[in-house]
Amino acid sequence: MSLRIQISQELERRFRELAMRRFGYGKGALSKAAEEAIMKWVSTSENENLRFEGDPVEAIDGLLSDIDIDSVELQHEIKGIWALKVLKNVPD
Repeated sequence: MSLRIQISQELERRFRELAMRRFGYGKGALSKAAEEAIMKWVSTSENENLRFEGDPVEAIDGLLSDIDIDSVELQHEIKGIWALKVLKNVPD
């Protein structure tokens, strides 16, 4: 599984430096460090009463604000992407 995130350059530099100090300079060091960091965050956050504050429709609208197609076209695009993923897993 992969996860794409955006962080500041300074945080990335510090994270890479510490990850390599702890896990070495080999392949997978960043993944190990990221997984450890996310697990710590999840374990502390699970005990908190987290609730989304605000209008969920506005939040979704904000996420989709840079998409220049209407909702019907978007549905067709998603259907096509979904079909490609499903067909990729079907044996010949």
